[in-house]
Amino acid sequence: MIYSPQLMTSLSRYLLGNRLKKNQKFPLILMLEPLFKCNLSCAGCGRIREYRNVLDRVMTAEECLDSVHEANAPVVSITGGEPLLHPDIDRIVDDIVSEKRFVYLCTNGLLMLDSLHKFKPSPYFNFVFHLDGLAEMHDGFAGRKGVFDNAINAMKIARKAGFQIRVNTTIYKGTDLRELEDLFVLLSQIPVDGILVAPAFGYEAVENDVFLSREEVHAVFKKINRMRQRFRFYNTPVYLEFLEGKRELKCIPWSNPTRNPSGWKKPCYLITDGHAHSFRELMEETDWSKYGVGNDPRCANCKVHYGFEADAVNSMEGSLPDMWRMMLWNFRGW
Repeated sequence: MIYSPQLMTSLSRYLLGNRLKKNQKFPLILMLEPLFKCNLSCAGCGRIREYRNVLDRVMTAEECLDSVHEANAPVVSITGGEPLLHPDIDRIVDDIVSEKRFVYLCTNGLLMLDSLHKFKPSPYFNFVFHLDGLAEMHDGFAGRKGVFDNAINAMKIARKAGFQIRVNTTIYKGTDLRELEDLFVLLSQIPVDGILVAPAFGYEAVENDVFLSREEVHAVFKKINRMRQRFRFYNTPVYLEFLEGKRELKCIPWSNPTRNPSGWKKPCYLITDGHAHSFRELMEETDWSKYGVGNDPRCANCKVHYGFEADAVNSMEGSLPDMWRMMLWNFRGW
């Protein structure tokens, strides 16, 4: 299965509960950034550039858990920065998992071997590595040699220790799809529990012209989607069709709210127009109608999963074929 029975049961109950309460806006995944600091300076990353003047800010473990309770989402993606740099990252993970929420800890893997003993394998816990290609390409984006080999080695060791391992791969201009296929073959041999593939977001703070237009995204993902039956993508099939340009999805930015040391990021993980002091303020005082394709030029080429996968999940409610395809995908991987 792409997702565990525990996660599917938890999400189903959560979605049904919100529908019964007639809630219109609610989060699916909390993007928790306990710190901004990172041990890499990747070419396509907007975080270390956007927050370069406050890189020393860190959330306490208590602030992290309070934020989890505020959003009350069933899934927490711990990102950053590099989360393994946080001195209390093990406590943060343990506290969230103890509540039977699902944790996806995103890492570049450089600190994995020194940190692995801090964590325990659990159906509620995943490590998520970021790999954008094979060694030369990935190390080029990361700005340091050896990052790729270190990540692969760390994945193998963590996998052998019983941890769930997933990989996020970002597609940029110039991504070699033959190399990408070779990467997926390598990951399948470890094996990883799933691969998420998504186009990069065009951060204003990143000056390099490495981002795809929507038309370029469609062309590239028509080719990538042909690999779906060979590799364990954990993009939903509906979202992959959206990336191909075969169907439309609407962005639901509140589905993945972001909490970081500066506050609750407005309006989404990718765009910053300020920070709210509380989750309630974020939800109630943000003018959501200002954002999305056709409303904000920064959203014009965005097809990143953060906002659109939630609408892919919503599509199941009104479409029996979509519901069947999603069930088949989760059990069989395609």
